[in-house]
Amino acid sequence: MGGRPVPPLRRRAATREPKRRFTIFREGRNTEPAYFRALQRLVANALIDLVIIPAAGVPYSLAEQAAVRARELGISGRRRRRRDSFEEKDEVWAVFDRDEHARYSEAVTLCALNHVGAARSNPCFEVWLILHEADYDRPDDHRQVQAWLGRLRPEYQPDGRKLTDCSDLLNRLAAAESRAEAQLERREAEGDAFGRPSTTVFRLTRAIRDAAKTAS
Repeated sequence: MGGRPVPPLRRRAATREPKRRFTIFREGRNTEPAYFRALQRLVANALIDLVIIPAAGVPYSLAEQAAVRARELGISGRRRRRRDSFEEKDEVWAVFDRDEHARYSEAVTLCALNHVGAARSNPCFEVWLILHEADYDRPDDHRQVQAWLGRLRPEYQPDGRKLTDCSDLLNRLAAAESRAEAQLERREAEGDAFGRPSTTVFRLTRAIRDAAKTAS
């Protein structure tokens, strides 16, 4: 008996995006690499490629090297690729501190011009770690910030001999992101978005977590 032709079976197209890679440039210290390695273990559906720059690096030189990588990947520059493939959603970030470094604002501008994310902290990265535990709005220098973190996390030692338990801190990542965003809004309302204390590391961690959700 005749009947309607049976259409060929077609495999459904995959709807899951592949893992996105985040290339993070950071000075060669202990705390930041330990934090992002712990984040990589937590957020398995995003790839974190941590590029460690010698400790002598300063924000501007770090931004320069991140900009070079962005151009190599086609994220910025004349060879910038069309933004319609999964690979082109990969991101390059520079993580650096204000501290007493020169050309800090220039480093932020250089990142923006080259489509590099700037995860900046003033005065230092430890501001971001404190926000995992509590609000913090004191205009302290980096030594005072590190001492405050030591009171909250007794295992932390500024000289790097013993690091904060980053895996434990990450249990409160969402709270840290909310506190950091509110803190930055206060600095912006004061007319000094780069002022103490402030950090934009939350933008990087949110981007990583959002990418992981998309790939899951």
